[in-house]
Amino acid sequence: MAILMLIYAAISLPPEPMIRGTIEFRPAASEVTVPELFRLRAAQFDYHLEPTLETARYSVARLRFPSPIETTEVVNNTVHAEYFQPKGEGAHPAVVVLHILGADFALSRYMAARLADRGVAALFLKLPYYGERRPASFVRDPKRIRAEDIERSVTAMRQGVCDVRRAAIWLSKRPEVDPRRLGATGISLGGIVSSIVVAVDPEIRQGAFLLAGGDLASILWTMPEARNFRARWVESGRTLDELRTLSRPYDPLTYASGLRGKRVFMMAGNVDEVIPPASARALWEAAGRPSIQWYDCGHYSAAGFLLPGIRQTVDFFAGPWPQGG
Repeated sequence: MAILMLIYAAISLPPEPMIRGTIEFRPAASEVTVPELFRLRAAQFDYHLEPTLETARYSVARLRFPSPIETTEVVNNTVHAEYFQPKGEGAHPAVVVLHILGADFALSRYMAARLADRGVAALFLKLPYYGERRPASFVRDPKRIRAEDIERSVTAMRQGVCDVRRAAIWLSKRPEVDPRRLGATGISLGGIVSSIVVAVDPEIRQGAFLLAGGDLASILWTMPEARNFRARWVESGRTLDELRTLSRPYDPLTYASGLRGKRVFMMAGNVDEVIPPASARALWEAAGRPSIQWYDCGHYSAAGFLLPGIRQTVDFFAGPWPQGG
């Protein structure tokens, strides 16, 4: 009910003046350590921020800025996000929040609101081909990154990572944000993308990945929702090894060593049928065995465990920064 009230309030308020600005990004020397696939070039980009909601503890505004990756679908090249800005003095930690494969934005908004409640600036970002970014010509399918075109789907992973990196740059320029305490989080698909972001971005030093894992090819090969994709892939004469080759540049395991030494929290399900426990464990091992919470649930039955998982995530980002970190 609280989530529905928040969404209703956000769309029912009278229009507020739009804020326009320009961000100039000059890569630091550490940018050369970022894998070429996700590296950002020096650039200026405009943004639009439209206030929509005021509460006692935070405000909400819609944000738009251009994606650093251009695709043939023009509408997909504008990133849409919602900024939950906490009130109060001081430099706040800031986190990019990503959504699930099924595009349940209410869940991400809930997490962002709870983070803002605790003094963490939260930017809920819509991934490529989701929400306003979905071309009208596409067949109606909310699970855009599991598209019929697997090549487009994995390429969307690259764009999503780069979009989050640019979003973190925008956050780092905000006067209310502590640029040393940037993070990324997400559930399922959002957890997979955010794990890559935190691993490859030298300026993003903390992440919480819920119901996420590595070995992307195995996930795509075994998840129940991919049954039709697997059948078409095999009928076309292609193999699991070919899928591994295609997906490896977008697999969290490829970059997970970059999570070592960073603040990381994970949540996983013991009987997850979409992100198998072996996939979650592989990411956990490769990341240096960070803090992890296992629940006796599957991917879909995790609904009853997500509230405590979100509470742990909020506590993680709102908690004290490690001394010397």
